[in-house]
Amino acid sequence: MRQRTATWRAAVICAATTVASAGCMTGAQPRAAAEVSGAAAVLKTEPTLRIIEANGIKMRIAEMGKGPLVLFLHGFPESWYSWRHQLPALAKAGYRAVAPDLRGYGKSDKPPAVEDYDIRHLAADAVGVLDALGEKTAVLVGHDWGSIIAWNTILLYPDRFTALVPMSVPYSGRPPVSPLETMKKAFGDNFFYIVYFQEPGVAEAEFDKEPREFLSRIYPAVAANLTPDSPRDPPEITDPKRSAGGWIRRLPKAKQLPSWLTQKDLDYYVAEFTHAGFRGGINFYRNWHRNWEITPELTAKTIPQPVHFIAGAQDAVIGGANEQQLRASMGGVATDLRGVTLIPGAGHWVQQEKATETNAAILSFLASLTKSKT
Repeated sequence: MRQRTATWRAAVICAATTVASAGCMTGAQPRAAAEVSGAAAVLKTEPTLRIIEANGIKMRIAEMGKGPLVLFLHGFPESWYSWRHQLPALAKAGYRAVAPDLRGYGKSDKPPAVEDYDIRHLAADAVGVLDALGEKTAVLVGHDWGSIIAWNTILLYPDRFTALVPMSVPYSGRPPVSPLETMKKAFGDNFFYIVYFQEPGVAEAEFDKEPREFLSRIYPAVAANLTPDSPRDPPEITDPKRSAGGWIRRLPKAKQLPSWLTQKDLDYYVAEFTHAGFRGGINFYRNWHRNWEITPELTAKTIPQPVHFIAGAQDAVIGGANEQQLRASMGGVATDLRGVTLIPGAGHWVQQEKATETNAAILSFLASLTKSKT
């Protein structure tokens, strides 16, 4: 879009390329029945929120429905609420849909050490949710960072997950060089958000000071290029150098929210991050090099389970790649890649921007799994 700077566009696409080769309370109440401890939801049309013990920490989960388990993992800067449209759709279709706040987010625990957020902890958390729910296996769905976690989790725990739906972030295997080092060399003194996140205490101080300003900018900034739906002012900071400032004012400022993000939605996200802070989510990024360093066994490892990739056609993370290119990128790892769905008119937040189309793609894939067993 014209309102994004060239630097911003290049940064997002570069991140996508690197990630793909390597594998983001007060206020409004959630659109959920209640915060309960195992009690049934007051309204069957809304998820139940409760706290469970998983992998040695407390995690808040949102859950709906009965049937085969489908586990949803969110990205940055999000929460279980990112799946608010998917949970009721899957519950209605006969699945047990569960979306946790990942560690560091929402009402889940926030361990103090940066290393507590490495990929081994995050993957073990996903398995811990299954254990806490008394489930042996599940289908795994992830978006953004949740997609990175999902790719790695099914590789690390292949016996616990029967299928995978990664969203927005493709994966083509563990690279021979640390992705973080690649990023640092590519950007040098210029601003790049993942490198910026490596500076202890800096990014979270910026975002914690102005959570509404950050969230109200980042969500429209990487959505689909629909400026009539969400007109934006250009960024205040256009100097590409890191020394020119942080991230918030490098993002275009939305004049109004896009149609897929209501004021109630934004208020809920703001309340969650006002309570939790941003440090936990940013610590995921601070393990970028460590994740590569501690998983040498994933080199050349493949995924035999069925996989269906979903992304917004305008998601900068896929860098304009078409279905054929994405199949070629992921096919060496996902040996049973059953589909690639690119949803027109959607950007990075595909499951929120185009909920109906996303739900249809997920449910079609799940139905195909049942048919393939008969």
